[in-house]
This record gives sequence, structure tokens and C-alpha cells, in this order.
Amino acid sequence: MDKPQLLKNISYAQPQELVEMVQYQDGQVVSRTLAQNPYLSLTLFAFDQGEGISAHTVTADALVQVLDGQAQVRIGDQEVTVSAGQVVAMPEGVPHALDAHQRFKMLLTVVKRPQPIMT
Repeated sequence: MDKPQLLKNISYAQPQELVEMVQYQDGQVVSRTLAQNPYLSLTLFAFDQGEGISAHTVTADALVQVLDGQAQVRIGDQEVTVSAGQVVAMPEGVPHALDAHQRFKMLLTVVKRPQPIMT
């Protein structure tokens, strides 16, 4: 029996440009999931200017890698600007939000804490 693929929506053994794998659409946030399981998710996003993700809290650490443009990211009481080529980490349990004052693309990596096995 073949193993299920851990990655999706991406070709194996073919070099690709992450920034080209998701396209801007007027007035929208576009996403493309590359991996999702109980411990990890990888999702590409393209945010049109004026779009965003409202403040929320998750039970996981997250890493935003900006691929194109610039994002305003709020983490708790701190606001940071993240530009293409930069990353910012968001800790578990701290409210965070993203705003596109200009169009931007990002790769979001979410890493969840493994749950202990009860016996």
C-alpha cells in the first residue's frame, strides 16, 4: 500500500517559486494549504490591500514569512512591520492580527504542541 502524501497542492521534485503559488485577487484573501495535520500546518496567503485577519488566539506557535510586499502584524500589545524576506514569530496563547496596508503574500507555519498520550 502506498503511503499518503504529507504535502498537498504542490508538485514533488519540481522547483517552484512560493510567491507564484498563490495569486492576488481584488478585495480578497486567497489561501493555498500545503500541509495540515494535528501538529503542523503550512499555508500560503495573498492579501489584497485593505484585507486582514482579525485578532485571535491559538493554541500553537506561528511563524509568518513575508514573501512579497509588507504586513502589519499585531502580537499582544506590540505592532510590527514585516517586509518581504523577513519573518516574525507569534507565541502560543497571545492574541495576534494581520493587516494589509498594501498587498502582501506570506507563508504561515503553525506548530502545535503534541498532546500527551493517556494510558
